[in-house]
Amino acid sequence: MRLISAFLIATMFFAADASPAVGAEKNANAGSLVFAATDWPCWRGVNHDGHADPNQSPPTQWSRDKNVVWRVPVPGRGHSSPIVLGDRVFLTTADEKEQVQSVLCFDRATGKQVWKTDVHRGGFTIKNKKASLASASVATDGERLFVNFPNSKALFTTALDLDGKQLWQTKITDYEEHQGYGSSPMLYESLVLVAADNKGGGAIAGLNRTDGEIVWRHDRPKKPNYASPIVLRADDRDQLVFTGCDLVSSFDPLSGKKLWEIDGATTECVTSTVTDGKLVFTSGGYPDNHVSAVRADGSGEVAWRNNTRVYVPSMLLKDGFLYAVTDAGVAVCWQAATGKEQWKHRLGGTFTSSPVLVGQSIYAINEGGKAFVFAADSREFKSLGGGQLGDEVFTTPTICGNYVYLRVAENADAGRQEVLYCLGNAASVSEPQR
Repeated sequence: MRLISAFLIATMFFAADASPAVGAEKNANAGSLVFAATDWPCWRGVNHDGHADPNQSPPTQWSRDKNVVWRVPVPGRGHSSPIVLGDRVFLTTADEKEQVQSVLCFDRATGKQVWKTDVHRGGFTIKNKKASLASASVATDGERLFVNFPNSKALFTTALDLDGKQLWQTKITDYEEHQGYGSSPMLYESLVLVAADNKGGGAIAGLNRTDGEIVWRHDRPKKPNYASPIVLRADDRDQLVFTGCDLVSSFDPLSGKKLWEIDGATTECVTSTVTDGKLVFTSGGYPDNHVSAVRADGSGEVAWRNNTRVYVPSMLLKDGFLYAVTDAGVAVCWQAATGKEQWKHRLGGTFTSSPVLVGQSIYAINEGGKAFVFAADSREFKSLGGGQLGDEVFTTPTICGNYVYLRVAENADAGRQEVLYCLGNAASVSEPQR
């Protein structure tokens, strides 16, 4: 296997205009925040819906010997996905042996680690070995980084500058560990939106991005839940829609005022909600399996519902159709308005990673590291490519600027090692560093 030279990569990124968040069109679900098309500033991308910039051509096939731009070892363990801003890649990790939770920064062109900031030391509680203590992805507003870590039986949100210096840290709520914590922060206007549902009674809150002061906060039921807060443009207004604890709840994201709430969803949800502007699409997996379409107008009406288990991988919405990959490895397409099944196809394996849409192509990766690329076509399932990397994948790929950034775990004689890959359509390559 060979790697593209650093000079060639840098040239490619310059040509792709991988610039900081300036001069781009306002993003639909980000309030006043603006990012370049080549950035991926938070969980599920710039609009929090799993849609990557359609005007790019990332690879549709890869392996350890094909289309690898660079690969670098990642210390510790984590299930967070990388984010990308300008010439930097940011990732969280947790060293369970040393009990350190950290944020890492890598050079986008070469993969070289630029800095590492330790956010917490000690205070680890791990009950589910499949979970990690670094499962929430970083979010950035272009000037600061924001991250959620569970630590010392509490949930903290921390802000760093782009050089890794800590700016502030705020305790959101006490946190009782159940299956683990995985809710990523979302940025909206002047706020950082965070949630920490748990069996001890959690909270959802809006924090000032500048100083971490809590602007608004709501107590939540004493039930475990793992979803991320997502702001949607639905029913002609911005709504922070949050699922889980047997509720579908809507808040004004800036004031925290509750707009509406209905009994629905299920107790434990993981997926991030999507909308077509009229319906809010939710899913969950414990104790009940469900996919449902709820009216976004607060009427409480459920337009349709089925008992498909889409518990962990989030769904995609495109051109009036809802695409999902079930935890058990089945790709499925429904008509969004009615829930009518268009097709389903078995991919194989178990899925934790969420699918990502690039133009007309959907990228999905199972826990064994096998990737599937298929068409976002409501008429039939059509395979477009795939590949294999690593032995374990619990994270969602980040796709921007014609590249795929993927965190995997590889099992070798020395033990389990996490690795961050940058994948691209490589024309010229050289041997990788070991």
